[in-house]
Amino acid sequence: MKILIIGATGTIGKHVTAVLQKDHEVIKAGSKSADMQVDISSIESIENFYKQVGKFDSLICAAGDAQFGPLASMKDADFRIGVNSKLMGQVNLVLIGQHYINPKGSFTLTSGALADDPIAMGANISTMNGAINGFVKGAAIELENGVRINAVGPDIVEESMAYFSYFPGHVPVTMSRVAQAYVKSVLGGQTGQIYKVL
Repeated sequence: MKILIIGATGTIGKHVTAVLQKDHEVIKAGSKSADMQVDISSIESIENFYKQVGKFDSLICAAGDAQFGPLASMKDADFRIGVNSKLMGQVNLVLIGQHYINPKGSFTLTSGALADDPIAMGANISTMNGAINGFVKGAAIELENGVRINAVGPDIVEESMAYFSYFPGHVPVTMSRVAQAYVKSVLGGQTGQIYKVL
């Protein structure tokens, strides 16, 4: 398979890449250090990316920015970061990518546990994660040619120690478990699923 991984050099992306590139052609993409550059907050950048890679079998997005912070001081501009990057960045990867993906291909987006299990200072991220999950469920019934779409929604991962203080009482999940959820989405047969890794 020809698999595109956005955020391939990030905390999650590098582990998913390591697993899938053993048996598949993996094209690593990111905003800075990767085989190819793409800014998912820019429609023009996404369009140029797809034009360069051409037809593909699967896309994984493990990228997208959103803001932690207290609700009392959160402004529209803070939410717009998450909307433009984590939410619409992933949505636009599908809206544009559906015209390049091969029949029976798949999209795998990334949401997170905060969609259902919010934390203090995480309202922004909870909003984006919940919206991504809703998009996946809605898009799954309309994508054509047998194309599937799922999301992986992990809890805080072991390698994100800098964020542990934001997640009191949460048990960090291993990267191996998280990576296998992406593998399940890409190589399995289900669509419209939110694979929670808790």
